[in-house]
Amino acid sequence: MSAVEQAAPGKSGPSFIIQIAVLLVLTLAALGMGWGGGRYLISPLPTDKTTSQLPEKAKDTKSGQKKASQGSKDENVVAIEPIITNLAAPSTVWVRLELSLVFDGPADQAVARAIDQDILAYIRTVKLAEVEGPSGFQHLREDLEERASVRSGGRVKKILIGTLLFE
Repeated sequence: MSAVEQAAPGKSGPSFIIQIAVLLVLTLAALGMGWGGGRYLISPLPTDKTTSQLPEKAKDTKSGQKKASQGSKDENVVAIEPIITNLAAPSTVWVRLELSLVFDGPADQAVARAIDQDILAYIRTVKLAEVEGPSGFQHLREDLEERASVRSGGRVKKILIGTLLFE
């Protein structure tokens, strides 16, 4: 009979010391990233001078002066009549859109009516799948703001959407 010699199995992986060192390095890296992320999230937000001075101004002014300053801001905002129309696909879905235009300077009613008609024409081309979810709503808002800005020659700064209802 032949004798089979069994050799001792050799080490095939990294040593135990190297594994512990790698684990320690990864743990320290995770601790550092956690600490840095915590410092970033807890750090105070930069304050805007207008918001920090608002309570001081409110104490110093009279109520009549407050109403006058608020009235000048409202003159830049034009509420558009509700837009009620159907979508491109599916055509059985109706949309009701109530919005306001914020002008950079005094509002122009003629431009607002032109923007209203442009938005109506655009909404009729939108498909329901394009406006599903928060990203779809954001894309719709950006498209409406871009159309309003182009139609007004850059005078419309923002569109405030009050109601967006699909039926």
